[in-house]
Amino acid sequence: MAEAVPPPLLIDLDNTLIDRDAAFRDALTAFLGTWQLPVPDVEWLMTVDASGYTPRQDVARAMAGRYGGRVPESAVEALLDQGAADRVVLPPETRAALERAAAGRPCVIVTNGRTAQQEAKIRRSGLDGVVHGWVVSEAVGHKKPAPEIFRAAAATVGAPLRGAWVVGDSPQADIAGAHRLGLRSVWVSGGRPWTGMPFAPTRIAHDAATAITRILDVP
Repeated sequence: MAEAVPPPLLIDLDNTLIDRDAAFRDALTAFLGTWQLPVPDVEWLMTVDASGYTPRQDVARAMAGRYGGRVPESAVEALLDQGAADRVVLPPETRAALERAAAGRPCVIVTNGRTAQQEAKIRRSGLDGVVHGWVVSEAVGHKKPAPEIFRAAAATVGAPLRGAWVVGDSPQADIAGAHRLGLRSVWVSGGRPWTGMPFAPTRIAHDAATAITRILDVP
């Protein structure tokens, strides 16, 4: 009889495993320099982008309104298509913690976004060599916090969803998704306080490495 697959670790990508905002900030700074635009505009652009939660077309529209004919539409499209995927980095401590976790349970990335962009980040950062699989919202037709995307993630590795842990930085997407399914969760806070939600994560950790380590410490 085949050994049962243990419950998985379902972990977010952007601003959890990788610092998506830092990578995008670098890309924006380079973009502004290339087109001789005000470098302080990077703060405005980061606000408009809202950590990737603003729809791509809305960001493009805001940039067109601000920069008019100074920047070709194709240059804006290229920036948003790439999404700084070529600049993301997996911190060594996060990789080490994830490798420890992956030695004992399936680890699956669960991320909202466009498939090509998110898979480019996964491969560029080397995460494809650590995790057992991933699901991207565009590919499965469901976005976090919808239960379907978490079920698809568990199915990817043939693991039961019951008993799984969810790790992520978004209260609305990651922790709410775990709450809907009755799963345990760790919120990656980055130093933010947990407020304004009718539910709470099982644990709170400053970063992904600490979050993963706290899960490993659970009997």
